[in-house]
This record gives sequence, C-alpha cells and structure tokens, in this order.
Amino acid sequence: MAEATNPAATSFPAPTISLPLGLDVIRTYSGALICMEIVFGGLVWILVASSNVPVPLLQGWVMFVSVTAFLCSTAYLTFFLLGLADRINTDWNFMDMIYHFVALLFYFAAFVLEAATTSGAYKQYVNSTACVVRPPNNIITFMDFRQYSINVVATILAFIVTVCYGFSMFMGFKRWRK
Repeated sequence: MAEATNPAATSFPAPTISLPLGLDVIRTYSGALICMEIVFGGLVWILVASSNVPVPLLQGWVMFVSVTAFLCSTAYLTFFLLGLADRINTDWNFMDMIYHFVALLFYFAAFVLEAATTSGAYKQYVNSTACVVRPPNNIITFMDFRQYSINVVATILAFIVTVCYGFSMFMGFKRWRK
C-alpha cells in the first residue's frame, strides 16, 4: 500500500536564495560586504561608547543603531553560514533587499547625528574678547581632544558602514529583480 503524500507539504514553493550557503557566502561580494558591515559597525559601537557619549540625546540613537545593526547582521550572516536559510520558506532575495534598505536608512540617520555631534564640538577661541563665545552652529558640545578625535573616527566609520549597507541593498535589489 503506497502512502499518500500530503498536498499541503508539496504546495509551498522552494525558498528563493541566490546567495550560496555555508562558507561559500563569504567568498561573494555580498558576504564580504556583510562582514565589513559587522566589523566596521562594531567599531562604531566601540568608539562611540569609548567617547563616554558626551551628547546622549544624539549619540543614543547612534549607539542603538550600531548595536542593533551589528546583532542583526551577525544573525543574518549566521543564517547563511549554517545553511538555515534553506530551511525557511521565504524569498531571501527580497528579505535581503528590505533588511539592507532599513539598515541603510537607520545608519544614514546615525551617521548624520554622529557628524552633527562631532561638528558641534565647542572650540576655545584664543583671540576672543567676549565673555561668552557663541559657536557658529546651535549645537554646543563640550569634548576634550580625545573625545573629539574618537568621534571623528566614529563619524568616518559610520559613513563607511552606511556606504556598505547601500551597496548591499543595491546588490540585493539586483538579485531580487532577476
């Protein structure tokens, strides 16, 4: 007597994955970009935290985005490294594009806020005769040279991570459209 196949189990389409599974994903441009997002995003997180967050209102968002994107990108890469993406029926190309689009928006906002924090650093003017010197912009942050230097590097790395997410989104869009 032959067993009847379950029609519900055979009616779902196979997952759509253009990226390879296992360690081969790291050999692709997308895998390399995800690794760069993780490494540079972790550095942004470490640098902003090591500057003692002089402007918590602005840099709190930078910390949230860098930590969340670091964890999500690590989990996303782990799905492909362990081959778990093959077991979940979804359009991974679409998910890849949407994830990188959202991460790009969040990281662009974080980059702008980190740049605003860094550019708003209050500098003492030696030749000033006024008692209170108003900075040219409306953001006043009091940072020593160490904090200022750390925030400059964090701003540059946040820009690099933003560009990496942009390239990843573009490549995900190309894979999804095929």
